Amino acid sequence: MSRRLFGTDGVRGVANETITPELALSLGMAAGRWMREQGLTRRAVIGRDTRRSGPMLGAALASGLCSAGIEVATLGVVPTPTVSFAARTGEFGLGVVISASHNPAPDNGIKFLGHDGRKLSDEAELLIEALLGAVPADRFSGADVGYLHPDTELIEAYMAFLLGIVPEGLAGLKVAVDAAHGAAHELAPRVLRALGAIVSPIGVTPDGMNINAEGGATKPHVIQQSTVASGSDVGVAFDGDADRAVFSDETGRLINGDRTMGVWATHRQRDGGLHPPTVVGTVMSNGGFEEYLRSNGIGLERTPVGDKYVSQKLDETGAQIGGEQSGHIVFPHHGPTGDGLVTMLEFLGVLRQAGCPASTFIDAYGAWPQLLVNVHVSALAGWDQGRAVCAALEEGRAALGTGGRLVVRASGTQPMVRVMVEARDGALRDEVAQRIVAAMTDEIGAKVYSRVDLTHSLGE
Repeated sequence: MSRRLFGTDGVRGVANETITPELALSLGMAAGRWMREQGLTRRAVIGRDTRRSGPMLGAALASGLCSAGIEVATLGVVPTPTVSFAARTGEFGLGVVISASHNPAPDNGIKFLGHDGRKLSDEAELLIEALLGAVPADRFSGADVGYLHPDTELIEAYMAFLLGIVPEGLAGLKVAVDAAHGAAHELAPRVLRALGAIVSPIGVTPDGMNINAEGGATKPHVIQQSTVASGSDVGVAFDGDADRAVFSDETGRLINGDRTMGVWATHRQRDGGLHPPTVVGTVMSNGGFEEYLRSNGIGLERTPVGDKYVSQKLDETGAQIGGEQSGHIVFPHHGPTGDGLVTMLEFLGVLRQAGCPASTFIDAYGAWPQLLVNVHVSALAGWDQGRAVCAALEEGRAALGTGGRLVVRASGTQPMVRVMVEARDGALRDEVAQRIVAAMTDEIGAKVYSRVDLTHSLGE
């Protein structure tokens, strides 16, 4: 069976065009029927971000679940990881998130989580797809219809879980927060203040259409500027559904996912608490980051780009931390998925314990020059089979040797080839990238779509 509807992160598109109430209703009915067929607990929990279309789609999906005899607890506006926490700690057979994460406000999405808080497997999504539009053998009525109700106790349980991450508190720490007018706009400042921090918030007045528009984790320059302007010790920015977080030091320099993991892992290593001495990153993780870890006796396990691959490698290795430059970080001892608020508290806890300014962590190592060139091709099939392209790739790898890396891969969603070149020397990096792109241009008619210097940025 092939996937018709679900992508790598649920179902996503423009709300009321591709993601319609009719589709949400059908998905709810299909998911409810799937739950019953699988013998799962007939209770589901739903949360959403701040998009204008969220209540509309959430109501339709909840109606579909209830029509299949599933009780539905609604959390309202909460981060995606709150739904994951509720699903794995409560008696739920399914979690549902209505969100398009870092996408603009007109978009929305529907993502299913299992009773363990993880994203549903591809196999489970295929089974739900197969049930779409199927006429139910029986209809529920009376007391057999699912009951829809709000549940604020689940949010308070998540709040208590967060507070327990930093039992010593954060008294006096000045923290700038950019919630991107998204799902963490209430909870992030609230948990920080409960821990004694002094909070300077921005991006906390959602109007349904400004999510991700004025800042957040995908526009880190905003929190960098706000941290300096507010005189804060550190800044933190979330994306729309708050499953990722990035930071700014007190001077306005970006602390991306690589650096966050480096800070946390080396601190744990010095305390003798990093078992095994391993961090999970991706093929995009910076070479300077890997070298820094190695100098501290810590290994780096690389995976393909994507949080599901990071999670799989964490399970295989037993490592305590893994993630991506984008700030999507998983602490498996806290939960199986990325959680921006957990990331924030773990980082601030290290900052408080170390007793030094955040800028110290940036000065710990230098990132290697890293460049990403996105190249548009007419067709992905055979793009790397031509003589000139093959030669350029081979020569590039030879030129970089052990002092750099070349990662070239086709996009899974666009007619695009992504060329990432990293080297200790910036001139060599640019030369290798130029040769490869020139070969692709001459041989297959490729065109450069964008160039991104990843050296001090978020990656993908």
